[in-house]
Amino acid sequence: MSQEESFVSHLVELRDRIIRSLVVVLLMFGVCFYFSGEIMKFLSQPLYQALPPGTKPIFTDQAGAFFTLTKVAFLTAVLASLPWILYQAWAFVAPGLYEHEKKFALPLIVSSVFFLLVGIGFAYTFVLPAAYKFFFAFASQTGADIMQDLQKYWDFTLAIFFGFGLTFEVPVVEMLLVKLGMVTPQQLREARRYVIVGAFVVAAVLTPPDVISQFMLAVPLILLYELGIWLAGFLKARSRNPEADADEDEGGPSSGSPVSTEKP
Repeated sequence: MSQEESFVSHLVELRDRIIRSLVVVLLMFGVCFYFSGEIMKFLSQPLYQALPPGTKPIFTDQAGAFFTLTKVAFLTAVLASLPWILYQAWAFVAPGLYEHEKKFALPLIVSSVFFLLVGIGFAYTFVLPAAYKFFFAFASQTGADIMQDLQKYWDFTLAIFFGFGLTFEVPVVEMLLVKLGMVTPQQLREARRYVIVGAFVVAAVLTPPDVISQFMLAVPLILLYELGIWLAGFLKARSRNPEADADEDEGGPSSGSPVSTEKP
């Protein structure tokens, strides 16, 4: 097969896998849109818990409910379809990878999804309730009635989910940098003091301006950084290129002058 034919066949396979992914996303979107109201109620629990008793969130725009539920359904469908999408991506690139690269790529993909879900779950369980209690505590001091627009709540929630989902990918980034040879686990350990300061800076930007919320992000980031150092060293040892190891073994006595075994 010529290079041109091989390139075309790869494009056809890529198109087919993208179509398969889109079909699953659309099917999941239909299911999620049907249950979008229940999904939105579940995602709004931190808001309901923080609101004063007897009050409910509102929509200030007539079309706000439709667009908000559509966004919720679509993003939920993408998240639910993520394993299938990643499988299609893996099936496309895996034939061109060496065995030691497969040993590294598959754990990297699985861990990235895992840490993404952990970050979103952490934000939903701990950060959002603390943030809205902090906001409403200040609003109550003015004596005004507290009313929350659900559309604005979802925009804020999406930003929080996105921010925490990305920051919880710190171990994955460390593993990738070490595998690419850009840094070493020892260099990551030496940069620990700067990471601690940076974690509190990032927490101050992404969270409400109170000490509790900042610690809720800074401390997990520091722990994730330490976890990333350990995982990077572990995966680097498990996914070494066998050919490189063979070259290192051959670089011993065989690389110099031969050693005579004959007795004088």
